[in-house]
Amino acid sequence: MELFLTRRAEKNYASIKNYIKDEWGEKTASEFILKTEEFFELLRKYPAIGQIEKNDIRGFQLSSQTRVLYRTKEDKIIVLAFFDVRQNPNKKF
Repeated sequence: MELFLTRRAEKNYASIKNYIKDEWGEKTASEFILKTEEFFELLRKYPAIGQIEKNDIRGFQLSSQTRVLYRTKEDKIIVLAFFDVRQNPNKKF
């Protein structure tokens, strides 16, 4: 399956990655990047891996602070957002 990131997801990802780099350093940011890439590979193989959040939106806990929201449509996986769980949970949709 092909995987696409929305502009919002790209923006969220960059923001979280930069925050991690600023707070905990380059090594921790690199680990986050690697964990995300590994998750994307797993998601391509098993698109139903995430828990159903709302309607056809699924969520996956990438780390203790970061949740990924996505949906599948035909032969595509669309990553909608990266969500920092320390934020207001009502804002994720």
